Amino acid sequence: MILYPAIDLKDGACVRLLRGDMGTATVFGTDPAAQAAAFAAAGAACLHLVDLNGAFAGRPVNGAAVEAILRAVAVPVQLGGGIRDLSTVAMWLEKGVARVILGTAAVETPDLVRAAARAFPGRVAVGIDARAGRVATRGWAEATEVQAVDLARRFEDAGVAAIVYTDIDRDGAMAGPNVAATAALGRSVSVPVIASGGVSRLEDLIALRETGAVSGAIVGRALYEGAIDLRAALAALRG
Repeated sequence: MILYPAIDLKDGACVRLLRGDMGTATVFGTDPAAQAAAFAAAGAACLHLVDLNGAFAGRPVNGAAVEAILRAVAVPVQLGGGIRDLSTVAMWLEKGVARVILGTAAVETPDLVRAAARAFPGRVAVGIDARAGRVATRGWAEATEVQAVDLARRFEDAGVAAIVYTDIDRDGAMAGPNVAATAALGRSVSVPVIASGGVSRLEDLIALRETGAVSGAIVGRALYEGAIDLRAALAALRG
């Protein structure tokens, strides 16, 4: 199972939100590139970036910070937030992002996801962010009646590289991930599922891995607050 340290970008800084509420942002650093370099130096094989402002604006907002990160590290970077058209997908991939994550587009313009996956094989993921199993879009601000599992199944034949599943109520809360729901999603589709939201201790990562249905886990606040040591977690997952 791959561990993805998270760098969430708001107004150019590294922040963590509580359950997706922009008003709860805690700033953990003002130099995202330095943070990315620190994660890479600790052994991270991949990084997970989110342009939070972009997710609300519907277009890239923290582009300068993302580009600085790309210059600072050699490890693959996946990026979500504000990517709503094929030209933006192409732009980020050309700049060096390894994989883009389409969330709102998966609900509102599913044909875009399919077109992007065809145009850029292996470099497009679907982001599914849910509360109580129902998908939320536009920076988690808008609720839908779409079930997370149903949305995932719509893209099984689209050629997407992964599904990033976030349990919004767990995100940033340091209360543990929703292991059962994430594993259930992983077992319901053939696309690799990456867990996001709530990981607060090493045991959470082990629990996700032991389901056999989760291919990766995104960790944010627990790394910034020191609840999880990145080097130790990577070693444990290798073991």
